[in-house]
Amino acid sequence: MSLRGFDDLRQLLITRLGIQEAMIIVRTKNELPRFRDALTLSVLLLVLPAVYSAQEADRFQDSLPPLQAGRLIDVEPQLGPQPPCGKEPIPPYAGLDDLAIVKSWSKSDFGPDWKPPACTGWAEVGFTTLVTIAARFPHTSEAGGLFRHIGAISELAGMRYWSTTHKQWRTLIVDAYALTGLQSGRRREDFTFDEMKEGKVLYFEQVDNLSGKAIYRMHIVEASARRLVFDVENVSTMRSFFIPILHPGELQSMYFLDRESDNVWRYYSIVRTGKNANGLIAGNESSSVNRAVAFYRHLVGIPTAQEPPGAR
Repeated sequence: MSLRGFDDLRQLLITRLGIQEAMIIVRTKNELPRFRDALTLSVLLLVLPAVYSAQEADRFQDSLPPLQAGRLIDVEPQLGPQPPCGKEPIPPYAGLDDLAIVKSWSKSDFGPDWKPPACTGWAEVGFTTLVTIAARFPHTSEAGGLFRHIGAISELAGMRYWSTTHKQWRTLIVDAYALTGLQSGRRREDFTFDEMKEGKVLYFEQVDNLSGKAIYRMHIVEASARRLVFDVENVSTMRSFFIPILHPGELQSMYFLDRESDNVWRYYSIVRTGKNANGLIAGNESSSVNRAVAFYRHLVGIPTAQEPPGAR
């Protein structure tokens, strides 16, 4: 059955026959668990990630140090997400001793033609999933240490996340490596500090545990001793079982790192899948949250498989 055929069948069962959607999901999970999980994408850039319920947010708050969890907050929908581009961010940064703030935005709040903030540079309107994370984190070394960490693409390999389908910690990124250019397989060493310059465009390839290989473009928007801004998007089609999940440019993320003091940095990320992405991407919201949290933890130095996960 084609992916579109599956969507049509599910809608028919719900609207014409009165079968509850939960029954369809359970049946699908029993018969095709790996297929459903495959339709929820990773995060690197991940991977980010969709509707984060208050109940799931409660699970994310445990006895861990502040940066190891997140909390959900209410934001006036009409305001929408706002990265720190000359304006106060929405949602606001969490305090250093507070949990990171994870916010998943609903299409119903904005309609189909939500317009991204101008500073993202995203031209297309709308989204299928839209997630932001705002936090403060301790970092005592100079900005160069963060630049090198972000440029170390090979260190993404082995990143872990909690699979809500398999109910266990699993490897999210099987392999990752920098590329010499757009062509797949042309590996090179990790990007150096000297290459992480403002305006630079770099390419890397990532092997996801479910959707296989995909090539990504990383653009360094700003780079200074006090601020690093970069964006990432897929430049090759992402597939699962030969079925296209996301076409080029449909998985976009942008990251803002600002130095607040000698020992504290601010983190803000905004990640979206385009409005033409396959509809089942948002069908496993808990898994989407866990993938987003995995990349956040990796970037700020928290073990990605640290209990508890973002959502069970």
